[in-house]
Amino acid sequence: MARLADYDIAHQYQATVKKTERLTPANTEEVREILLEVKQPEFQCQVDQSFGVLVNTSGEFGKTTHHRLYSVADLPGKASGKTQITMLVKRCSYVDSFSGELYPGIGSNYLCDRKIGDEITITGPFDLPFAVPEDKNANLILIGMGTGIAPFRAFVKHIYTHEKDWKGKIRLFYGARSGLELLYLNEKDGDLINYYDETTFEAFHALSPRPHWADPIALDEVIEERAAEIIDMLSKSNVYVYVAGYEKIRDMLDKAFSNILDSKEKWLTRKAELVAGKKWAEVIY
Repeated sequence: MARLADYDIAHQYQATVKKTERLTPANTEEVREILLEVKQPEFQCQVDQSFGVLVNTSGEFGKTTHHRLYSVADLPGKASGKTQITMLVKRCSYVDSFSGELYPGIGSNYLCDRKIGDEITITGPFDLPFAVPEDKNANLILIGMGTGIAPFRAFVKHIYTHEKDWKGKIRLFYGARSGLELLYLNEKDGDLINYYDETTFEAFHALSPRPHWADPIALDEVIEERAAEIIDMLSKSNVYVYVAGYEKIRDMLDKAFSNILDSKEKWLTRKAELVAGKKWAEVIY
């Protein structure tokens, strides 16, 4: 996957914040859904694309801008000829590896602090590796953690809104620390639940057993519970596996799929086949 420094940021656009809403309760990590309207009508963005946000900064090594990419979290819309795009942002912080001090994340805190009417500078759009298969019988295994639900929410909505007569299975596995942080699959903002009526769609979620103790999210266990179905899907030539989340998800999935296939070697061989056939794609942050 390309590094951030490799992305062309020459094409820049101005976007206005039309809506900003906190999706998680006050006693949990802050995740906001932000709706942007791009001023320049030539800007176009699709569900299989991301866009960048530029923040002015006085960082190390003379850097004057901070660039971060965000997936489209809903079907792009139009208003008065201008593109509207939705994004998910989690307010983040990080520990400096040298000093041990805690610092606020530049891009996430900047975006979470924006108010309605504020303008931000965006770049892109940039292609994501999550393409909708042309084969409507294709089977999809979608795996997301945290704000990694964003591209898959848009992906699922696109398939059932614009792709007619989808026949393949779509299985979404999603991990969050608690039920309160289970974005788009809860009582308040559960629009993905609407697709439970589709015969081809099912979603499964995993939570941390003790979210306040930062216990790991048992997404691997939930995946292993569906072992029979996953074995059947992985045996087919038209299966696609798409993954979005933080880096630890790689080890978690390798463990789960190795257990499902009863062999790490069998899983790594099958994964290599999927990668070679462009049927395994991941966005890791």
